[in-house]
Amino acid sequence: MKFWKKLNSEQRLERVQKALKQNVDFSKDANLGYPTSKLDEKVFANESLFLREMPVLNTYIANPNHIGCHTYGTSEFAFKGTQELEREVLNMIAVDLFKIDEGSFDGYISPGGTEANIQALWIYRNEFIQKHGAKIDEIAILASEDTHYSIPKAGNLLMLDWVKVPVQAETRDMSKADLEREVRDAISKGKKYFIAIANMGTTMFGSVDDPVPIADVLKEFQVPFRLHIDGAYGGFVYPFSEGENQITFQNPDISSLTIDAHKMLQAPYGTGIFVCRKGLIENVLTKEAQYVEGMDLTLCGSRSGANAVAVWTILTTYGPHKWFEKISVLKMRTNWLCRHLNELGIPFFREPEMNIVTLRAEAVPDSIAHKYNLVPQSHSEDNEWYKIVLMDHVEIEHLKDFIQDMKSSQKLPETKHD
Repeated sequence: MKFWKKLNSEQRLERVQKALKQNVDFSKDANLGYPTSKLDEKVFANESLFLREMPVLNTYIANPNHIGCHTYGTSEFAFKGTQELEREVLNMIAVDLFKIDEGSFDGYISPGGTEANIQALWIYRNEFIQKHGAKIDEIAILASEDTHYSIPKAGNLLMLDWVKVPVQAETRDMSKADLEREVRDAISKGKKYFIAIANMGTTMFGSVDDPVPIADVLKEFQVPFRLHIDGAYGGFVYPFSEGENQITFQNPDISSLTIDAHKMLQAPYGTGIFVCRKGLIENVLTKEAQYVEGMDLTLCGSRSGANAVAVWTILTTYGPHKWFEKISVLKMRTNWLCRHLNELGIPFFREPEMNIVTLRAEAVPDSIAHKYNLVPQSHSEDNEWYKIVLMDHVEIEHLKDFIQDMKSSQKLPETKHD
């Protein structure tokens, strides 16, 4: 790892304080032109030693605005210190974790994975229109039925149709035959350009789409396409498997990816991450933002620099090896749960190397689902699945209680015997 290093608490505090000193200080400096300020000191006092020694909280008080994209051109000079921390975070993720060449990407810390996904589709829609002369109704989104709702939301906002590919009930995979059928049908209806989504951990099942067959099918039909990885949930889990992660920028067909830091990384809501290859993000350059140094290339515009500092602080607290250890513990707990579910004959889905277990709803009594706050696939009466997410707060003791309640339930299927 070139950029992702573990730092001790003194090193982290020193680095963040150095960054804040490079930013404008609204408490001391005369800054007449910025429509921003420190947080209201009547509410958010920064006099206590406690706050000054907490780098993330101190940054929230300082209130840096990270408007723009700090990997592209120039940015607002007033916040150059914390902007550099954001670039360090992006290098840790893009270069060290997802294997892109240094200096060959753009990206930013977004206000969540939904915006980051919309950002990707916005970029590629504009690229097809501006560089290929595409019409809106000639561009389609290609994604599985398990894809996060942010994708159809983006389709609605951007006036793009969603070509929904069915998945296999047992594996949650898209078959090549289904991909070919859906693409062929879309082309027959006038679609000529495709924005494909591959999931690295779907919301309900934690399932992972192999991007290679998706790209292969689109190449077979000889249509222009872009491929985006939605790793909002799995981006900080799936790459830390026993084998080497194959879903990286070393695959030349992958153009961008999204990760949420407010899920596995436990950063404050909302904190997403967007990364794409160089030469793409300028398709959404807002030239009208002339008063913003470097103008703007993001959907959100103004955004909190403290979220970037929070991600930086978490990553440097752990370092890559301690993070691998943390994820390994969660996977061990997931394995424990799956083993006991198998012993009880309870049907479930679990993607290998992920920490989500999704149970068939008919095997889970309503009282148990309510007691343990299991998330349903649908809040309607025809719900088919409940999911358990093995997050950091889910201990083996909680799982033991759940399994014991399931054993005691009269609604369990009969235990299978060899």
